[in-house]
Amino acid sequence: MSARALGKQLGGLDLTVDVADGALRRCVGDVDRFLAQDWTRRPHVHRGDGFDDLLSLDDVDHILATMALRAPAFRLVKAGQPLAQPTYTRPARIGSRPVADLIDVGKVHAAFDDGATIVLQGLHRYWAPLTAFCRDLEATLTQPVQANAYITPPVSSGLRVHHDGHDVFALQTYGRKQWVAYEPGIDEQQPPATPLMDLQLQAGEALYMPRGAPHAARTVDAASVHITIGIRSTTWAELLRRVVTDIIDEAEFDDVLPTSYAHDPQTLAPAVAARLDDLASRITARDAGAVATAAADRFWSSRPPQLSGQLRQLLAADQIDDATEVVRRPGATCRLMSTDGRLTAQLGDRRLRMPVSLAPAMTFVAAHRDFAVNDLAGLLNEASRTVLVRRLVREGLLMVAQ
Repeated sequence: MSARALGKQLGGLDLTVDVADGALRRCVGDVDRFLAQDWTRRPHVHRGDGFDDLLSLDDVDHILATMALRAPAFRLVKAGQPLAQPTYTRPARIGSRPVADLIDVGKVHAAFDDGATIVLQGLHRYWAPLTAFCRDLEATLTQPVQANAYITPPVSSGLRVHHDGHDVFALQTYGRKQWVAYEPGIDEQQPPATPLMDLQLQAGEALYMPRGAPHAARTVDAASVHITIGIRSTTWAELLRRVVTDIIDEAEFDDVLPTSYAHDPQTLAPAVAARLDDLASRITARDAGAVATAAADRFWSSRPPQLSGQLRQLLAADQIDDATEVVRRPGATCRLMSTDGRLTAQLGDRRLRMPVSLAPAMTFVAAHRDFAVNDLAGLLNEASRTVLVRRLVREGLLMVAQ
């Protein structure tokens, strides 16, 4: 196939690398069955093989004692109520700047010993095992993912009966925790005596809760560490609201309502009907494919590459030659699109524009997890393939193999 023909084909093809379902399989077991029967519908329990590689009790100790956390990266709750931040933080200086929200490790330990639950928030942003796990989930579900952890002492509860506005996976990494779930719509201040589900989650097990399902958790005779993975799914309402907002912003709907319309609203009704008809016709004329593509672009462009070890890669990039072996960076994404006679490679939050003649080479790159630079010999000359690979290393898609 010629580069031009391939470029036209790429106009309707996304090549997204590292789309695996390993993380979701760890959470649910049979992925296809879960997505068909349980996803967004009902709770699901999976007797997994363990999650302590994601966050162990020793890891929590390390984070608390050595990482100089600042609120709101952590908080404490007890019996359903948040503790006042000054009771577990202290003032300090970071460089020349005074701060008032630095963790006081001793006070946190004392509060935990007194029954408080420690909540670590936004762990997907800085704890490498969870960063990789969440990126894997995101690539499978194409929904944004976040991770918090709850560390609860024995015979304690953190949050009371509540519901989340997003789907949740609870991954038990240490100890065990008693969970109850109720039918949506109950009075969460006075939940019924008989829950829909009452189970004890053991270390290594996972519980899925669809958004809106009221639930609560507590420890009995053992401490607990569990990770809450929140899936902040894009809804049809959000997608359609964006379409309508874009149309209203593009069209001339910003003129003023007639004077005195509020005295006799019925005189306004014909004009309202005309504007609604105009809006409806514009919605009907919207290109559904373009709307779908824009939704996908918003998701992938919000996934910046995970650049752990990038300083070493930048130093190695200038030494890349035809014999160098490279590997795809874990969690990296690459979407290839051809528009206006140019090839675009979207690498998370960055886009590379290049000649469409590079489409065969970039297709090869997207399709292989590892290769040597000279494997591109049939597609590019030596100088061009070396320049391309160096650029892709600098942009975070590839790494020089160690």
